[in-house]
Amino acid sequence: MIENIRKMWKITELRKKILYTFGMLLIFRLVGVIPAPGVDVARVMSANNTSTLPLLELVNMMTGNAFSQMTLMAMGITPYINASIIMQLLTIAIPALERMSKDEEGGREKINKITRYVTIGLAALQAIGLVRGLGYIKAGWMNYVLVGVSMAGGTALAMWIGERITEKGIGNGVSLLIFVGIISNLFNGIVSGFNTASTTGTTSGWINLLVIIVTTILMTVIVTFVELGERRIPLQIAKQVKGRRVYGGQSTHMSLKVVSVGVLPLIFAYSFLAFPGTIAQLIDPQMNGWFTQWWTRNMYTGSVWYMIISALLIIAFTFFYSSISFDPKQQAEQLQQQGAVIPGQRGKNIRQYLQNTMSRLNLFAALFLAVLAAVPTLLLRLAGVQVPFAASSILIAVSVSLETIRTIQGEMSIRGIEMNMDNVGFM
Repeated sequence: MIENIRKMWKITELRKKILYTFGMLLIFRLVGVIPAPGVDVARVMSANNTSTLPLLELVNMMTGNAFSQMTLMAMGITPYINASIIMQLLTIAIPALERMSKDEEGGREKINKITRYVTIGLAALQAIGLVRGLGYIKAGWMNYVLVGVSMAGGTALAMWIGERITEKGIGNGVSLLIFVGIISNLFNGIVSGFNTASTTGTTSGWINLLVIIVTTILMTVIVTFVELGERRIPLQIAKQVKGRRVYGGQSTHMSLKVVSVGVLPLIFAYSFLAFPGTIAQLIDPQMNGWFTQWWTRNMYTGSVWYMIISALLIIAFTFFYSSISFDPKQQAEQLQQQGAVIPGQRGKNIRQYLQNTMSRLNLFAALFLAVLAAVPTLLLRLAGVQVPFAASSILIAVSVSLETIRTIQGEMSIRGIEMNMDNVGFM
């Protein structure tokens, strides 16, 4: 690792990109400690945590505790993620947006511009709604405006920082912003566990800390292995004569990731389950209604029903999102246009073969994500250990880390320098 860092640092352009990325991330974190105007800071400080609202735990995770502190970055980059998902689904549902997305000349830029506007609108609405629901806004309509404008401005700044990192830095800027928040939460959780064990001086405190550290390492290793895994489908490219030259005639392969859907099924499932309880508690903060009481009693995080329904939702969203992102018919047509065939498969069989292969990969991915999501809950129920991270946190952190490493590898390979790393995967 030291040798790889030394090689990277010797490349002037790559060194500038890395320093630029760290500088922009530092700005993002510094802005994240500035309190938002219009917020009752005394009430925020008196509240020991964000809230019991489950949906807000997801927001707080991605913002690195900025939401619990009600800073300018309280909304973080989450409205941009929501807007991107909304636009992606609308692109499939609305023919005009679909044609625009396929337009190479400016179509995607228009989609990106619309996404930015939707992001700002969502950020303002979410900021006013959530902060008001928590009772943190000061009295007076002007404070509502201040909260909406300031937190939407923070989201706009986060979006701009992410785009600048993608353009001038290393890796995907939006992913790195989420990564920084997750690592901050994980570090704070481990430090808090260490302080608790040191203060109490009990054996159970140190055992809990050890369990957290070992679980973190094991989950990171397993997620890394699966994240790098791929299914390689052999391809035979037929010979094509163009003019006096002969093209093709070689064997290659098409790689399909084992977990191609990433963390989206987890986020969708968590959000879907958190939404009813969040709305119920915002409408009925005293929890006098029968639905709020029933939901709190039966659908809390860690309950049997919560684990079963979340697992089913993760499986359903895995197949749903995969059907959107991977089209076997389109892939088969592209292979035919390139003159490539799968040995033993011909014509329509190629499409069916790709469909069957993707279905098996999706089944494995869905079960893997469901089991991964259940690990923190099982530790809490069986061992009484509160793990300071969710399964999605580890998956996001590992995915972003690997993506950034691949980007650095690409930058170095262009200059004829190779990193000493072993690729892990299975076929």
